[in-house]
Amino acid sequence: MAENDSFNTLTHDLVPEHHLLTPDEAEQVLQKLGIHRDQLPKIRKTDAAIQILASIHGDIPEGSIVKVIRKSKTAEVFTAYRLVVSEGKS
Repeated sequence: MAENDSFNTLTHDLVPEHHLLTPDEAEQVLQKLGIHRDQLPKIRKTDAAIQILASIHGDIPEGSIVKVIRKSKTAEVFTAYRLVVSEGKS
């Protein structure tokens, strides 16, 4: 692969869809689930999917919520949410 070629991991068949939620969407999800932001599973800012989203949306601040949509033949569609954290947190 040439130096200037890049690979968008989000377009790979085995990688689930990742969508950055707006602050309003994030609050609606938290209310619907009846949980606090810190109860969500975490995803680090250095994760490849977050890096691709950052190249699209700009810097993604810690505390943002990402919607992850997994599709499979057995589970059909499964939606999960992840809290963006800095490298040192998990």
